[in-house]
Amino acid sequence: MPTPSASSATGLSSSDPILDRLASSDGAVKFIAIREVKNHIIGNRTKKLSYIKLGAVPAVAAALADSDPNLIVQSAAALGSFACGVDAGVRAVLDAGAFPLLIGLLSAPDEKVLDAAARTLRMIYQSKLAPKYDFFQEENMQFLLSLLKSENENLTGLGAGIVIHSCKTIGEQNILCHTGVLEKLTSLLDGSLSQRDASLESLAAIIRDNPAAVSNFVELRCGRALHCVTELTKDKYPRTRLLACLCLISLKNSSTCYLQDIGIKTKLVYILLELLDDSGKVGDEASFAFSSLIAEKEDLQKLAFEANAINKFNCLLQKHPIQPKRLEGVLLALADLCSKLECCRSSFLSLQVLNLVIDALTHEDASVRTAACICLRSVSRSIKNLSAGRFMNERVVFPLVQLLSDLSTSVQVAALGAISNIVVDFLPHKSTFVQCGGIKELVQLTKSMDSSLRLNAVWALRNMVFLADTICKEGVFVELTASSMASLICDPEPSVQEQALALVRNFVDGCLYSVEHAFAEDGIILDAVGRQLQKSSKIEIGIQGMYILSNIASGNEFHKEAVMHLLFPQDENGSHSFFEQFLQSPDSRLRTAAVWVVVNLTFPASPGAFGRIVNMRSFGIVSRIKKMVNDSCMDVKLRARLALGQIIAFGDS
Repeated sequence: MPTPSASSATGLSSSDPILDRLASSDGAVKFIAIREVKNHIIGNRTKKLSYIKLGAVPAVAAALADSDPNLIVQSAAALGSFACGVDAGVRAVLDAGAFPLLIGLLSAPDEKVLDAAARTLRMIYQSKLAPKYDFFQEENMQFLLSLLKSENENLTGLGAGIVIHSCKTIGEQNILCHTGVLEKLTSLLDGSLSQRDASLESLAAIIRDNPAAVSNFVELRCGRALHCVTELTKDKYPRTRLLACLCLISLKNSSTCYLQDIGIKTKLVYILLELLDDSGKVGDEASFAFSSLIAEKEDLQKLAFEANAINKFNCLLQKHPIQPKRLEGVLLALADLCSKLECCRSSFLSLQVLNLVIDALTHEDASVRTAACICLRSVSRSIKNLSAGRFMNERVVFPLVQLLSDLSTSVQVAALGAISNIVVDFLPHKSTFVQCGGIKELVQLTKSMDSSLRLNAVWALRNMVFLADTICKEGVFVELTASSMASLICDPEPSVQEQALALVRNFVDGCLYSVEHAFAEDGIILDAVGRQLQKSSKIEIGIQGMYILSNIASGNEFHKEAVMHLLFPQDENGSHSFFEQFLQSPDSRLRTAAVWVVVNLTFPASPGAFGRIVNMRSFGIVSRIKKMVNDSCMDVKLRARLALGQIIAFGDS
């Protein structure tokens, strides 16, 4: 009697006889083995992964080339089970070379073979790993149309699945509109439940962010296609209602010409809130659809507030256990709800939803932690509650600071976003953030190789020192150092440069002691500012740089002369030209910032004001200011008149 093979936790090992049976030359043995594998892995992710590791997929795929239709059907069905819901399974099926064989079987005369191949291909196309379909090849387009024109539901479903997976660009959307695919997909709206759902999802993919595609769709069948989708929001099947809503949301978000009636907006809000109660996948996806509907739209957020949406999401958060995907969606929906309206934030806080969000900061799922941070960021936009110190306490701050060292970059970036809001504190609560180790963590992230982390860390520090007292500024400055700040000003990423300059602007804003920060370490920061202003063409960098110089120029004579030297160096001809260009910039914000520098340099009570005016006159700055008193921008005009008044006080010769 043979001894049993050593078994793993799942009962499989490399010596398992199933591999021998899958490779058997006896068709009956192979058939039974494939069916056994299929039955073992259906709905069992662990078994799927075990069989994949064992190497069963290539043996199963090899049977697709057999001449026995029954064996082919079993093989295709087993491969479909491997591919269902598991990316590792899809990858294994593709690596085994099954994809072209399955495509070839779509023209098989045996209906069962064709069906099995189509079902498996549909499973594959539900994964992001599925091969990208090239719609621009004529033979591919003809093949796609043949699938959509078929009376076989699996073939039409496969065609729609290809569109959902591969239609990503405007060019791809347009070619699908102009070759009859859009029209054929709309005809499936009158088909079976499976065809309707596939049609709705693929239509949403074609019209997403494409006003021209939206117009093509709306005009189809004299508007009957749009009417049909609208009617399907009332369907008895929750998934169909959800997909119809998603299609209408894609349409509405892509074009301002359609679905602007308050009735349809209200209807979509209430349908999606109702679908949240579904216990399955529809309920998981409904909150994401809700976010897509209301994001950045104040009118829809107001409708959602009136529909008691915050209380609805609060009730969902109270339920235990709640699946990570659903929890993520609820948190993101709350984030969008609270992104603009104070009434939503007040309701959120009064219902004590904040406590549930704080708990989610330590969730084991990274996507949930990210969503919780994004939610906190939206709620903490409330100036009223920031000034009351509602968020600057250890229960909020400590877990956020902990997330700055999270293994997930997405979580770190989201935590930085929330912290950036929370540290804009109008009362002396910033010490809480310092005591939790926040400053050290932020400074460490400014040195990250990831530019998104550097950017958001500098942004948070910028907000930390906004209108901060001397003690707070000094604490940050000592930790960050002048040399590091100069390096950030010269960062390879322009967005980081801009935020670094904004950070310096906040450091040198205020008293004389604040201005001195620019001169630490032999003026390394001011030198870096000057270099960026000389070479950068980005308007925002120019604006921040000018306000830095304006703040420094509000200091004493030494500070003012340092600014003059930077703007008009004596040893470099023409190097002052950037300042003249800023005064003539087409961007009124930059012109305003540049004039502020002149205002502070010519302050009449300053002992050296007259000498600076003489120098500026020689460089043509005074004549430029005279022209700017009639600027089209009121801010520029007022500052220019103030500057000119100060200049004229010393004589207009």
